[in-house]
Amino acid sequence: MARESWGALGREELDHQYSPSHWSHRLDKDAVIEAHVRKTVEGTILSRTLAQTVLNIPYGESESQKLDLYLPKETPLGCKLLIYIHGGYWQFLSKEESGFMVPPLVSRGIAVMVMDYDIAPKGHMDLIVSQVRRSIVVTLTQYPQFTDVYLCGHSAGAQLVAMMLCTDWTKHHVSPKFKGAVLVSGVYDLVPIVHTYVNDALRMSWEVAERNSPIKLMACTKRHTGTCKIAIVVAEHDSPEFHRQSKDYFESLKAMDLSVCFKQIDDTDHFDVIERLLQEEYELTQMILEMITKLADQ
Repeated sequence: MARESWGALGREELDHQYSPSHWSHRLDKDAVIEAHVRKTVEGTILSRTLAQTVLNIPYGESESQKLDLYLPKETPLGCKLLIYIHGGYWQFLSKEESGFMVPPLVSRGIAVMVMDYDIAPKGHMDLIVSQVRRSIVVTLTQYPQFTDVYLCGHSAGAQLVAMMLCTDWTKHHVSPKFKGAVLVSGVYDLVPIVHTYVNDALRMSWEVAERNSPIKLMACTKRHTGTCKIAIVVAEHDSPEFHRQSKDYFESLKAMDLSVCFKQIDDTDHFDVIERLLQEEYELTQMILEMITKLADQ
């Protein structure tokens, strides 16, 4: 599907394209979401038995502004940190389903941070982006031992990771050293979302969608990303629109001469492409571990 061709789609087809559960090759649309929540909750509970944890660290005033840290047995100065930002179309899921990928990471000495944010309808897009930024600021301020930082986000979380990459962190009085970022099955142009059921809770205007669309912010991304290595990942059974979004964003980053690669994970859908990060042998887990290992000494 060519760039901007979403505009030729009617409302019903656009809703279909932006309904990831409609495209699973494994389960029907309700069962795949139920299975996703179950697996990620169970994985998070398991992670809390295997890692040292510091839970419900406040990073702001609202009840939702809490973050969790999963720590290896030793966290010396220079400890590597992966920040994971959950999906759920900015209106579903939480940190209680976000710690599932921890075991293969902490076993390699890599800490993990996950956060809650005010999901819609309470939270709006500008607020959500600002809260995610704030969670990172608080983490790096309170835990200065995390000197090498990696980002990973899924679906809506991939858009939030991309927004972090185009942030001027000097305005927030921190200088995070983002060495790598893995963006999985993301949405990087929010304008089509304005015209779908997803926006019923978000209530984004065209202007809000524009200023929170990473693909519209390439100059800022180029200015603030530095040498961060970026991987754009898509599931084989994501919808054509998700494939288009990922490919367009990859091509835009590449055109800015940024360090970026593109990867399709075969035999996965929008949900198990990220669920399977709890498996050390999984292709994407190995890709993340390899990225962190290679960049550790750079």
